[in-house]
Amino acid sequence: MSGTLPLRGLRVLEFSHTIMGPCAGLLLADMGADVVKVEPAPDGDRTRRLPGFAAGFFATFNRNKRSIALDLKHAEGRAALHRLVADADIVLENYGPGTMERLGCGWEALRDLNPRLIYLALKGFLSGPYGNRPALDEVVQFQTGLAYMTGPPGQPLRAGASVIDILGAVFGVTGVLAALRERDRTGQGQRVGSALFESSVFLMGSHMAGGAAVGEPPPPMPARRGAWGIYDVFKAACGTQLFIGVTSDAQWQRFCASFGLPELAQDPRLATNAQRARERAWLLPRLQETIGALDFDTATRQCAAADVSCSPVGRPEQLAQDPHLLASGGLLATAIAAMGGGPEVPLPALPLEFGEERDRAPLRRQPPRIGEHTREILVSAGFDPGSIEALHRSGVLIDGAAAPQPQPG
Repeated sequence: MSGTLPLRGLRVLEFSHTIMGPCAGLLLADMGADVVKVEPAPDGDRTRRLPGFAAGFFATFNRNKRSIALDLKHAEGRAALHRLVADADIVLENYGPGTMERLGCGWEALRDLNPRLIYLALKGFLSGPYGNRPALDEVVQFQTGLAYMTGPPGQPLRAGASVIDILGAVFGVTGVLAALRERDRTGQGQRVGSALFESSVFLMGSHMAGGAAVGEPPPPMPARRGAWGIYDVFKAACGTQLFIGVTSDAQWQRFCASFGLPELAQDPRLATNAQRARERAWLLPRLQETIGALDFDTATRQCAAADVSCSPVGRPEQLAQDPHLLASGGLLATAIAAMGGGPEVPLPALPLEFGEERDRAPLRRQPPRIGEHTREILVSAGFDPGSIEALHRSGVLIDGAAAPQPQPG
């Protein structure tokens, strides 16, 4: 790593589970903040025990963090946490409405302990009539029209990743960074809110504007009247699918030259993108004839020769061998066992570079065990060993430091 971590020196307390909160903490941790994951004792973040496709959530969103496990339902646990808040820069949470308040850790309580605190509340909805409703990524995808726009007509379909959880986290961190900048001027912290519903609504903005511009509601994406004449999936001779996008008139001319289609390049019905979009009914089958006679590698090379965007239809498991990611440092060998240790798999690094460097957000810590750093965090906050041991014996905290935790090589 050739540069300092951009957020080095910031101290963060994270109260979170599943994706939205952990993702916000991950963004801060990857960029150098000291993110302490505050887990409920004795069981820890329930995300550690999710089955099925969700079994990878914890490993994906909890690297580069330390873990402390406290029972905040006990006065001693709350008192210990409040001592940590006094020196924190940021608290972030994505618990249900009212949960942090019941635990004595809501914004009103914590700002009295630390007026410089930035408090990020990641919720289902921002303030308003829906404010106290529970929500999930998938629920708001249906509520806002994202599922309607994704699936074919009559078959609404959620997006193939938790895009709203992640987008809400990104908006939340953006708000935190703005609040930190404001704190530099005023010396005062503030509450920042980000939410699933409003994040999903933001994604619908272009569809809302497009519908208003053309005077009719936008159809689902699979049935849309597209903006581009050629923006589709084709099959090569071997049956492998290839997406090709021709988005300008200059690209169209180069595409026709590369694929040996002079008659289409000279056809006046296809001179502009708008004209090609109107002629799709016959144009796409004609292009499929040409592409279908070629093997996949040849079709890909000819798109490259024309400087036209194309891609095979990829799958998630193929990304671990992607040559671009491997060469650029885009994958981090991460332990996927939620209890610590276990096999390491390549998972995506933060999708940022500073200058031309991706190593400004490296893997410094594997996802932590429950309470792995409880003792060291409390010692650094001024707790004496006897007090920590007493809290341990009473069940107020979990000291998970007994077993060694593998670190990145």
